[in-house]
Formats: sequence, C-alpha cells, structure tokens
Amino acid sequence: MEQTSTLILAGGRGERLYPLTKHRAKPAVPFGGIYRVIDFTLSNCLNSGLQKVHLLTQYASLTLDRHIRQAWSTSGLAGSLYIELVPPQAQLVDRWYAGTADAIFQNLFLLQEERPERVLILSGDHIYKMDYRLFLDAHERNGADVTVGVLPVPIEQASRFGVLTLDSSHRIVSFAEKPAVPRSMPEDSSRAWVSMGIYCFRTSELVKALIADSKNPSSTRDFGHDILPALIKQGNRVYAYPFRDENKKAELYWRDIGSLDQFYSSNMDLVAVDPLFNLYDKEWPIRTNPRFDLPPAKTVFDDDQRRGFSVDSLQSPGVIISGATVRKSVLFTGCHIHSWATVEESVLLANVDVGRHAKIRRAIVEEGVHILPNDTIGYDPASDRQRFTITDEGIVVVTATDPERREIAGT
Repeated sequence: MEQTSTLILAGGRGERLYPLTKHRAKPAVPFGGIYRVIDFTLSNCLNSGLQKVHLLTQYASLTLDRHIRQAWSTSGLAGSLYIELVPPQAQLVDRWYAGTADAIFQNLFLLQEERPERVLILSGDHIYKMDYRLFLDAHERNGADVTVGVLPVPIEQASRFGVLTLDSSHRIVSFAEKPAVPRSMPEDSSRAWVSMGIYCFRTSELVKALIADSKNPSSTRDFGHDILPALIKQGNRVYAYPFRDENKKAELYWRDIGSLDQFYSSNMDLVAVDPLFNLYDKEWPIRTNPRFDLPPAKTVFDDDQRRGFSVDSLQSPGVIISGATVRKSVLFTGCHIHSWATVEESVLLANVDVGRHAKIRRAIVEEGVHILPNDTIGYDPASDRQRFTITDEGIVVVTATDPERREIAGT
C-alpha cells in the first residue's frame, strides 16, 4: 500500500445525466437518499486500507469540493484516509483534460513527487464494493505491467463498454472500446468481458505510455481507446482481474451511473425487501456526510381521512410524510410530502415539496422543486412530454426550470 499512488478520475461532465449535472460534476450527483456517487469509490478506498488518494476534479467542481470537505475531511469518518483535491494545473498544457489518459498525463508531477512502484487509477462515478487489496495482490502475482478490473455482462449490453478477450491465464489479448459487435467469451457466447474502468499500472510503464500517447496527434487521450490497445499490441504484460464483489449477493453488482435511466434504476435497486445493493452491511460501510443538523424522518396522521404511509422506500433525515402515501421510492433529505399526495416508484432529491393531492409516479424530481397541489406527473405521457424531459424508458424528469416551479435553493 505504501508503494501505491491512487488517482480517482472525478471531473466528468456527465452529459447524459443532464439536467442532474447542470450545476454539479457527475461524481457529485446525489444517490441513495443521503450519499453522493463519489462516496462509493472513496468508501472502497477506506475499507481497502488505502492511506492517500488524489481526487482529480474538473467540471463544476464546487459541489464536489464542498462535499469532500464536509464528509471526508472534517467529519473524522475517513479514518487514516487522506484525500487531496487536484484541479487542472495547466502545467504541461494550457487546457482542460482531453480524456482519461490526458487527466493522468497532466498530473504526472504527482508521481514525480511520490515515486510509487505502482499507480491505482479509479473512476469516481460507479456504484460497487471492491477490496482493492486483492486487485493489487493479483497485479503483483502476475508480474503485470497493467491490470484491468473486468466483469462479465450480457453480450447485448457489452457495446457500451470496453470489451476484452482473455487467454487461459487471464492475460488480455485484445481490447476494443465500445465495439459495435462485441466479442463474446469463448466459453459463453451469451456474455462478454468488459472493463470496469479500474487500472493498476507499473509506474514506469504508465509514464512511458502517457508520454508516447501525448506525442500521437491521432490519439483521443483515452485509456480504453488508445493506451491499453497500444500496450497490448506492444506485447506488454496486460492482465485482467475478474471482479470479486464485496456486496455478498448471488449477482455481481457494479453500476455505471451514466444516464438518467441508469440513475433511476440504480436507486430503485435499493428499495426492495432484499435490495440488490446492500447499504446495511456493517463489515463494508458506505461513508458520507453525517447530517447532524437535520431531525429524524417522520410519518404523521393515522385516521380514516388521511394516513401517513410509506412502504418499500428509503426516507432520509428531515423527511416528513404528512398524511400521504409513499411506495417504492427514495426520498432525499428534507422532502415534505403533504396530505393526500401519492409518490410511487420515484426518486425525490433534497428538499422537494409535494403539495396536497398531487400524484407522482416513475419520476426523478430535482432538488428544491415544489410540486403544486393537485398536480399529476407520470400518468399521462403526452401531457408530461409537453412540460418535462422524458427518458428512453419513460421516466419523467422534473427540474426547477420547468413552468410554475420555483428555483433550486442550492446544489
């Protein structure tokens, strides 16, 4: 661990998550009631015994910076993990990062200062549980120049990712970034190996590869498009590490929160009686900002005329369900659901106020939005489409810029 530098890519614009990323970077997007997406990678670092990470920020970083300061720098929950925020330095080139590889290239001075034997590169916008110690051990056992975290996915989904083919020793023999026709596993034509965006490099090989790539005018400055295929072609020892999941479920759980539909479905993964992703495992805790300034959630009124009722839902601190009905939903901090309102299969970000008799179904509601009394959302697609963003899977996205809705109080 002492000879490993950890760099987390956390500057993503998250264009397919717009409007949730209008004012915040993708890793700062709220998730699961009380968390930010970045909390899951950082919790993996803490639970894996890493001592220091560099968080490479870029786009709309204020919300992310503030969250790291409040949740990870001053709360004491981070234990021995030290997090250093690193915005673009414009030392080698005078521009923002052109790709994942360029983000590391522009921060090579960090490696010059620390001179580690290996570099662990992580993404700040995935939801999963992983012990990086096992990953680093496999890297050393194989004598690898590069190790890539991989997992199997259905072949029909593989074109969204970097697709790999492996030999019998898990050495990578080919890598194609988002191929139109992905290669399946030789032993299972229904699945393919894909990259998790997790890499361990021998430092000397990483530095050589990044410098060579920076001189290539046709490069896209990306690990999947450029760096890894080049190293494999050159004969470097590039190995795969099949994902070992600390979530302790029959199905491997790793989610890229890359679109509004993926954001919605990943939040819905949390509300079942036996959720796909377990937030309650004391052996692998997920850390975040403890909101000591908010009161407990409460549900009030219990009579025949109105009854506060919530089932199969997450309720965060400060939530009030006042004579309303909530089913299979995630309510972030400070939401207030007024009497006779109904919220079903929805994700309400912080401080959403739902007026009396309003009805919401299969929706994402942005922070600070006021749903007017008697409003109906998610029941009439034609009407919803005139007022709101509708995703490919029919999820209604309600933002503060929609007609008759107040401005967001904050991000």
